[in-house]
Amino acid sequence: MHTAQSEPAAAAVPVHVTAAGQPNTPHIDCGAACAGRCKVASRQKICMRACKTCCGRCNCVPPGTSGHKEVCPCYANMTTHGGKPKCP
Repeated sequence: MHTAQSEPAAAAVPVHVTAAGQPNTPHIDCGAACAGRCKVASRQKICMRACKTCCGRCNCVPPGTSGHKEVCPCYANMTTHGGKPKCP
């Protein structure tokens, strides 16, 4: 006699969706992420302030101390009122 065994059901993980229809991921530690991003900046306080603002809005900080912005498009595309890149 052959018995069919069912696979255990996957645990349901609630996915929260933002107003833009994007999945809402857990918030990262912006302080720690920005400390790593700004550790070699010549103007630490300005870098940290801008980075924390960008991180808070995008929930993402590119790896390393510069570049790699393609990893975080929101971070890369944010600009100041003057049209310059906002995020370090």
